[in-house]
Amino acid sequence: MKWTYDWLKDYLKTDASPEQVADTLTRTGLEVEDLYVPIAPIAAKIIECAPVDGSDHLHLLKVDDGFGTPRQVVCGAPNARVGLISALALPGCIIEGHEIKSGKLRGVMSDGMMCSARELGIGDDHSGIIELDENTKIGSPVINMETVFDAGITPNRPDYLAVRGIARDLSACGLGEYIAPADNTLAPVKSARNVNVKTDKCSVYQFCEIHGITVADSDKKIKSRLAAIGINPKNAPVDTTNYICYDMAQPMHCFDADEIVGDITVRMATPGEQFTDLFGATHELVDTDVVIADESGILALAGVVGGARGMTTDKTKNIILESAYFNPVSVRKTSKRLGISTDSSYRYERGIDPTITGIALARAANIIMDACGGKIVGTGIGGKIPDEVRKIEYTPDLFKRKTGIDMPAQTQRDILEKLGFAVTELNNKWYITPRPARVDVTIAENIVSELIRIYGYDNIARVAVHKASDSAAHHDYYIDVKRELAARGLNEAKSFGFGNSKTEVLLSDKPVVKVANPIVNDMDTARNNLLGNVLEFVRNNEKRGYPDLNLFELGTVFDGDAPGAQHTQICIVRTGDTAPRHWTGRNRATDIYDVKADLIALLHGQNFTVTTDNPPRWAHPFRYGAIMQGKKKIAEFGELSPIAARALKIKTRVNVAIVDDADVLPHGRKPHEPKLSEFQPLTRDFAFIVDTDTPAEKLTSAARGTDARISDVVVFDAFDMGNGKKSIAFTITITPMEKISDDDLQKLQSAVIANVEKKCNAQIRDK
Repeated sequence: MKWTYDWLKDYLKTDASPEQVADTLTRTGLEVEDLYVPIAPIAAKIIECAPVDGSDHLHLLKVDDGFGTPRQVVCGAPNARVGLISALALPGCIIEGHEIKSGKLRGVMSDGMMCSARELGIGDDHSGIIELDENTKIGSPVINMETVFDAGITPNRPDYLAVRGIARDLSACGLGEYIAPADNTLAPVKSARNVNVKTDKCSVYQFCEIHGITVADSDKKIKSRLAAIGINPKNAPVDTTNYICYDMAQPMHCFDADEIVGDITVRMATPGEQFTDLFGATHELVDTDVVIADESGILALAGVVGGARGMTTDKTKNIILESAYFNPVSVRKTSKRLGISTDSSYRYERGIDPTITGIALARAANIIMDACGGKIVGTGIGGKIPDEVRKIEYTPDLFKRKTGIDMPAQTQRDILEKLGFAVTELNNKWYITPRPARVDVTIAENIVSELIRIYGYDNIARVAVHKASDSAAHHDYYIDVKRELAARGLNEAKSFGFGNSKTEVLLSDKPVVKVANPIVNDMDTARNNLLGNVLEFVRNNEKRGYPDLNLFELGTVFDGDAPGAQHTQICIVRTGDTAPRHWTGRNRATDIYDVKADLIALLHGQNFTVTTDNPPRWAHPFRYGAIMQGKKKIAEFGELSPIAARALKIKTRVNVAIVDDADVLPHGRKPHEPKLSEFQPLTRDFAFIVDTDTPAEKLTSAARGTDARISDVVVFDAFDMGNGKKSIAFTITITPMEKISDDDLQKLQSAVIANVEKKCNAQIRDK
């Protein structure tokens, strides 16, 4: 968003410097990215004047611009002569909306342009270059150029897309007095045309038809302001719609009335319908596009761009001005799909004030008629100006509860009213109605945010921090989890917080949280799991020849669209081989036990059981396990199901582990130095016969829990014996802290056998 300092002062009575204005805006939420004064034409003296070969009117001038070396300029003015001091626009100057550049005229290099009074915007004479007083200092600016502000606008502040909106904020900050414009609407004039709104994507559509104009240049003020912000002035009708767009944030369009046949209709496009825009590009439309049409076809894409048919020219005599409110989501979809971004679509997408269409229409009509003449022969309106009133319940003490700052109720009220918010009081409560342009203010906490923003974050007293917050502790815990996974050879992946609805339905039965206005079509949900995005990384790497991946992501997933319906999930994926091919042959394919080991590491030695019941949609039905603590599922692991792999076009086997709620993992584990035994560890092997559906984990847990001296249990053999039975063999490692006798060792072995047989319905295998 660009505007000039003098433009701002149309709405703000202030003595503040441009630098103070920029600093105040940046501190209160509107970041001024650049503040500059355009290059001004300077006084230059003609020291040589000769005709250009082959031309009957061009002169080749040598001018003294005060910088030492004479500058060569080609000029066609009849009054150019030696000794004349005139205005020289150097390369980089903006004159009548055009940037001056060095270039050749009739084959002769010209390094600037000599200017007339009209080109300088200080008079109407353009019969020749301006003649300055002979005492004018060479090299001095001929005219004062206004400071230009260039600011970055956040999507939640569409009111900043109007100069008057910026002025109002500055007034609330105490930087001046807001000058309220005398906003009026046009008196209704019966029109030969009607306007029909046939879609709910357009709340209101107003038009004004003016006949008998003579297309002329805009007022000097409008031309200079548009030129300063980089918009080339063309003529009064076009310039006026551009000017209102920046001045009031109300996009408008101007049609040649003689090109419009019959009534105006706002409707949805027919799939396959063709439209040629004013730049000459042809587009095929879909049924989500909103169009402005007459009885002969489409005139414009609503809120995005006008059409080739109906555009105004210098010969236009009769015009129709449009002022409307279109649905932000609809405009964004069309703009994004067609790759067309305009000042109009930029504003509609963010949400403009829906109540000013009539005010903007009246202002534009009057400006055009002042410049071009003409008479209003008809007005019309379709739809209805929205009259919904947003009332936010608020109590002044909420400010202190949220910020810890004492601000008197009257001070709060003064700030809100300067922001244009209406405040009414009833039963010790305030009911606040924000300006319609402030679409971002919807709840009481937004009111607090507005007050602290204007009060100034730099005015908040500093206080000592007594203890770390829960959020800080959580952050440290998540860092520990990431470090632990990285230490296990996993690389962190980071994806957007959005997901693909089709992928989410494929992988999970959780409810899909749809996004109303997705940034791209295949990211249309607030993700309900991390796996979908991580699998996209797998697919993309596989396409590029990188099948061996070890990835994890820790991030937020959403349980619904209610505030706070979210939690932190961990997703681990391993694919391909454990190591590159090697002559030793030590590499192997990763499997579900690798990701299971990752989960066990995160549990820090806590007891758990494994069940294979009820695999989720993403998991292979026979290669899946869930880690349980009691009846609570802590995590799950498994191989990606072939159905999901085919649907996602993934060829390699994908091993997955998911901790749905990262906060259930043990917190606050402190490093400790293990006590080492002075005695040699002992190992003993056991083999048991169990039912085929008994997990090995159950046996190893039973064995480990027999005696504190058992430091490790590792399965080394398993095979099916038929008749519903299988054999599982494991080694236990005994690490005694004191001398152990043969008798003690025998008792320990017997205890292991008894414990496993009892807890697992097992039988020791003799052979």
